[in-house]
Amino acid sequence: MEPIILASKSPQRQDILRRLNIPFICIPAETDEFFDTDLSPEQAVEDIALRKAEAVLRSPLKINTPWIIAADTLIFSQGQPMGKPTDAEHARAMLRSYSGTSHRVITAICCYDEKLRHISTRTNSSEVFFKTLSDAEIEWFLSTGEWQGAAGGYRIQGTAACFITKINGSYSGIVGLPIYELYDILTEHGYVFS
Repeated sequence: MEPIILASKSPQRQDILRRLNIPFICIPAETDEFFDTDLSPEQAVEDIALRKAEAVLRSPLKINTPWIIAADTLIFSQGQPMGKPTDAEHARAMLRSYSGTSHRVITAICCYDEKLRHISTRTNSSEVFFKTLSDAEIEWFLSTGEWQGAAGGYRIQGTAACFITKINGSYSGIVGLPIYELYDILTEHGYVFS
């Protein structure tokens, strides 16, 4: 299989590619993750993924491979984008907003195919349900430090899994790289899995 460029330093996205035996090179995208609040959540996440792919395409570090995969994940709780927490108090507020309810996790994938000079995107939306959290549970989670650098203040494959009662959608999409959409977008572009 041809190697792809993964426009991310996310260990979770790298792990998914390794499990699929897709060879890759990491070139993290240097771009902001702000978005126009007039866009729908799906459009906002797609826009960020597209900017990441374009940033790597323009990067002097880009190597000679025809494939760039970029992805972005956003959590929306009670209609509001959560982003990454700036500090423990911000993470605490996020957890309180999830307590006893559900929120949406949206991940967009962007694939740039240099052979065809074509870009396409796929978006995955999942719903995550949290149990009602006590103050002690929130403080315990915050003490782990897992909230740092995590979209929405948690990672589903970490300690926060203790609080998740149900998901509707794609586990890998919640992790940050939905496997079905990744396979679909690569096969559309003629990527050969062998």
